[in-house]
Amino acid sequence: MSFTVTGEERMRETGRRLAALLRAGDLVLLTGPLGAGKTTLTRGIGEGLGVRGAVTSPTFVIARVHPPLGDGPPLVHVDAYRLGGGIEEMEDLDLDVALSDSVVAVEWGEGRVEELSDERLHVLIDRGNGAEGDDADGGDAAGGDAEGNDAEGNDGAGNDAEGNDGAGDGEPGARRVTLMGVGARWRGVPLGDLAR
Repeated sequence: MSFTVTGEERMRETGRRLAALLRAGDLVLLTGPLGAGKTTLTRGIGEGLGVRGAVTSPTFVIARVHPPLGDGPPLVHVDAYRLGGGIEEMEDLDLDVALSDSVVAVEWGEGRVEELSDERLHVLIDRGNGAEGDDADGGDAAGGDAEGNDAEGNDGAGNDAEGNDGAGDGEPGARRVTLMGVGARWRGVPLGDLAR
């Protein structure tokens, strides 16, 4: 299932809508280049789950636990870029929640943490490569140049002045979001509703 998302707010809204389909024990693997919007989508998931704390890129701490404000599950947000992979490394992070009781969103997780669950949701976010809104020179249709810098000077990686990953502060170009559920958990889950 693939669809196009344009703008940071729309990416967050996609995350909020995805959160309505998630439950404790779900593993969500987010894949895409730097600046594609992985953290922005996860921020929306956190908002949709109603968790405490601002969801920001966990690059330097590797993992953050966001406890629920209500009855929902906590969100465990992991940046697996520097992890070799496997449940042993996840357990070594000393997370204060059981992974089976949480929604676990792992950026850069593909090829690193699949063994955490036989049932998982892969989310691929692609910026450019023919997605609507990106021009042939690699700049952003919202005012980017050939190097990918937008009109506000954000770099082509989407990093803002604070170095935050995500869609950047300026209006990002279109992103192609592809969702693929693996395992019985995802059979019949209306992922297609997210495209509306």
